Amino acid sequence: MSDVNADDWVSSGHRPMGFPEFVVVIASIMALNPLAMDMMLPALPNIGAAFGIPNANHLQLVLSTFLIGFGAGQFIMGPLSDRFGRRPVLLGGMAVYAVASVLAVAAPSFETLLLARALQGLGTSATRVIATSIVRDCYAGRRMASVMSLAMMIFIAVPVIAPSFGQAVLLVTHWRGIFVVLMFYGIIALAWSVWRLPETLPETERRSLAPADVLSAFRQTVTNRQTIGYATAAGSVMGALFSYVFSAQQVFTGIYHLGHYFPLAFAAIAAGTAVAGFLNAKLVGRLGMRVISHGALTLYAAVAGVMLLTEILGVLPLPLFMVLSALMMFSFGMMVANFTALAMEPQGHIAGTASSLYGSITTLIGIVVGTAIGQSFDGTLLPFSVGFFLSTLAALAIVLVVEKGRLFKPHHRPIV
Repeated sequence: MSDVNADDWVSSGHRPMGFPEFVVVIASIMALNPLAMDMMLPALPNIGAAFGIPNANHLQLVLSTFLIGFGAGQFIMGPLSDRFGRRPVLLGGMAVYAVASVLAVAAPSFETLLLARALQGLGTSATRVIATSIVRDCYAGRRMASVMSLAMMIFIAVPVIAPSFGQAVLLVTHWRGIFVVLMFYGIIALAWSVWRLPETLPETERRSLAPADVLSAFRQTVTNRQTIGYATAAGSVMGALFSYVFSAQQVFTGIYHLGHYFPLAFAAIAAGTAVAGFLNAKLVGRLGMRVISHGALTLYAAVAGVMLLTEILGVLPLPLFMVLSALMMFSFGMMVANFTALAMEPQGHIAGTASSLYGSITTLIGIVVGTAIGQSFDGTLLPFSVGFFLSTLAALAIVLVVEKGRLFKPHHRPIV
């Protein structure tokens, strides 16, 4: 496919769905993950009180355990989908998610709740890997980035409303009611996928699960400079974002004393990512993935520097923190879809496996970095500001190495 006709081409691979429904279905599948993450934020104090957890930092395990299951599960979902097709692995993962939600509703202990969260993460690992693989099966180049951006615009809108939705559930019922809502959403998404989503991987393109073949696909993925470079860079910037999410409840209620208004502040900040997804979908076809993502990474680094400086100087009031956090979210939204598309671009022949490794690498790096920063929370924003700045510098350094010191321009193919 040439770059000229890519923007006009709509794949027949997702029939009977048209283009708008395809984007919405992909986004709704991907939304299982952020919904399960961010609806929990206002419930953390309630969970701590229910299970007698005295250390607020330990409650971050409700989030990080979910992400561990999500990150680890992606290692196997891609090879399975490359062998058996996208549909059976996707539907199986969504079924695991629904069952895990039932377990969470009935959890008699904090440890059982964490097990349920890990299983929820495992189930959503299939949704993220398969959604990305399906898009890659149907589209390439800037068109793929545009589709991912449109899906991300809907997908990223979920964190904007999820904490408020979680708070609304808490107003009328127990914290376990949040898991009831997650269960019903999972069932609805599963039913829609069963009914409308076709298999996008032809029988002729499926790969063996023989260890030698799987290891070969892993090797092709991790030895590709562009793929592994953008995966590790994405993991670094994701680490800062995870640390923000992990400690958001403590920051807004403990430092800025917002109480029950915390979900509104979180939503206002997260809206920046949804705006970024919309703008990226509009601009990526004209400007290209590198111009947008490298510019966003530069902005991300500048925001990190300003936040660190103002925290050191003791002049980081709530309005400034919200502005800087919104810019952080905006720049992340301009990066994430493009980094994914850049990493996946050379891997069309092993899209499932490559998507698995990309997701695992980015998520697990993000968890390690985010947990380290989040567990350092000491009642001030200094640990977060330092971690945000250092992880962003690491991402910028990695991208410079991948691009051989040249930002904003592709080396060879004009498609990216």
